[in-house]
Amino acid sequence: MSESPTGAVFLSYAKQDGEAARRVCAALQSAGIEVWFDQADLRGGDVWDQKIRQQIRDCALFVPIISHATQERLEGYFRREWRLAVDRTHDMASRMAFLVPVVIDDTAEREAEVPDEFRKVQWTHLPDGEAAAAFAQRVSALLAARSAPNRPIRTPQPAAIHAAPVPRPRTSPQRPWIMALLAVAVIAALGVGYLGWRRGAAPAPGAPSSTTAIPDKSVAVLPFVNMSSDKEQEYFSDGLSDELIQMLGNVPDLRVPGRTSSFYFKGRNETIETISKQLRVANLLEGSVRKSGDRLRVTADLVRADSGYHLWSETFDRDAKDIFKVQDEIAAAVVSALQAKLVPTSDIASRRTSSTAAYDQYLLANQMLVIAGGIESSQPALEALHKAIDLDPNYAAAYALLAHVDSFIADRTGNAAQLQLARAEAEKAISLAPNEADGYIARAHLRSAFGWDWAGAQADVEQALALSPGDGAARLAYVDVLATAGRHQEAIAESRKVIAADPLSGSGYRLLGEELLAIGDAAGAEAAFQRGLQIHPESVSAQWDVAEVLLFQGRAAEALTAFTRINDPARQLRGVALAQHSLGHAQEAQQALDQMIANYAQVEAFQIAETYAWRGEKDKAFAWLERAYRQHDAGLSELKYRALILKLRDDPRYTALLRKMNLPA
Repeated sequence: MSESPTGAVFLSYAKQDGEAARRVCAALQSAGIEVWFDQADLRGGDVWDQKIRQQIRDCALFVPIISHATQERLEGYFRREWRLAVDRTHDMASRMAFLVPVVIDDTAEREAEVPDEFRKVQWTHLPDGEAAAAFAQRVSALLAARSAPNRPIRTPQPAAIHAAPVPRPRTSPQRPWIMALLAVAVIAALGVGYLGWRRGAAPAPGAPSSTTAIPDKSVAVLPFVNMSSDKEQEYFSDGLSDELIQMLGNVPDLRVPGRTSSFYFKGRNETIETISKQLRVANLLEGSVRKSGDRLRVTADLVRADSGYHLWSETFDRDAKDIFKVQDEIAAAVVSALQAKLVPTSDIASRRTSSTAAYDQYLLANQMLVIAGGIESSQPALEALHKAIDLDPNYAAAYALLAHVDSFIADRTGNAAQLQLARAEAEKAISLAPNEADGYIARAHLRSAFGWDWAGAQADVEQALALSPGDGAARLAYVDVLATAGRHQEAIAESRKVIAADPLSGSGYRLLGEELLAIGDAAGAEAAFQRGLQIHPESVSAQWDVAEVLLFQGRAAEALTAFTRINDPARQLRGVALAQHSLGHAQEAQQALDQMIANYAQVEAFQIAETYAWRGEKDKAFAWLERAYRQHDAGLSELKYRALILKLRDDPRYTALLRKMNLPA
């Protein structure tokens, strides 16, 4: 042990828990926290006893480790340490944080052989001492609060909140794949979906600065940590986090940032203070998932961001088939702790599945699309979804996701039969779960991008929003409805609302940038696009956005450099053709365009038309638009807002095409 530095943490444990204590110690030390940790097997002697007493008097926080071992040992030196720590609290103000109990197994708080003072503060659950970085962040926050003289130190809640389940709001999983394939393409980084391919988005570094106070009734659901021995089980923990984001997002008076914002912090060593500031939330919900066979352990903690105190904490040891009950109980406890209000909702059994195996396949398919993205992940995702439906033929959410995957493949391959499958799957999802948003979002995309049924698409989006007001995909789809109709100012305003609600929503910034570019505000568009690129530099869509706006600013040489760095052959060719033309390099521009036509004419007719429009070759541009019309190219849904194609809007043939597609002229 070290001598007494200011701000140290004293770790107290039974020697049988030495290995677990070492793991907790390592987690704290890795965060730069000084830990007093006795690694000797034996304790004794007056000198040693005096040293222990001195360190307990001088430490900033006292962390007792509670376990089966401490339960069994009714005598032990650690109990003397516990008593000394409790004695010290008698000289402290009641709001002073000092005791931070940690449980490393399933020892129940109500049965634990501990001093009563331990029960007056919130406990932390770290199974086997596998301390997540989040625990170190909480300790750092507590230490910071002690060292800040003007910062109030909140008194921990006297006990964990064990709220009874309440009616669950209507929900649909806020899956990034759905948002990508919806008319806004949330997953630019994945390169998936028609609009994920043409309008993919990347997360942005933060919301616009605001002087508005952070509401107390606000919470970010951070990705739950996969604690399973099989690291490939991460899709399960991510799925739980997704579902909780959507459930809590539908609570009317609770502000909950969407998945894109929350998952931005996955794997990052950010403090809770940093996360809360970027997401503008007062509270964080975090936890872990351990899945072993048919057994499931879920630990959840609701933490106050400004102090690091736990408002609620619970560990659920259940059968895996009870995962939905666990989700309900966690959501209910968070709502109760934050004193929010749930509204009565319809029975959502039609969206859920009674088959644990089907749910597992559904989550696995979703994770395939998130991790890999693109056409290469579509086939294994399809197989997993078909397995889910074989296991549960009434699984509405699986049908909705299947519709997105099939529509994406149909767009990339021109397979009309697969497009018909997607339409049937969307209809099936709606028939199975008419009170859930998933199916309507899937059908809206199909109606807009492939059916050119603008009124039907808008009706579906409005229905999805009515059923699930907190659904990020539905909110983004509404922006796309406005953009498709050419209602630019409304689309800009709604994009800003999306960003305000979901500060790291890359799709929100991308939609905002596209609409600003459509009205001629290239500087504003560049600022929006740059936000996405800063936070997600590997996203080919974000790279394209920034390169494209450079063209509109007359910075063709910079644009060419940016285009050539894009790791996507089709986009790179198109960008080179555009930039080389602007630089006056006719031969290089034509060579790139010819290659683009040779390789991608069947799937990029609209983009080829855009390239000719940029070159001022209107006849060829309209010839390719006609080809896009014959091929039913989904890109035509962008006629009223794609800045490249808007160079044609003064030509009577442009107005004629709008009428032909039933778009307002």
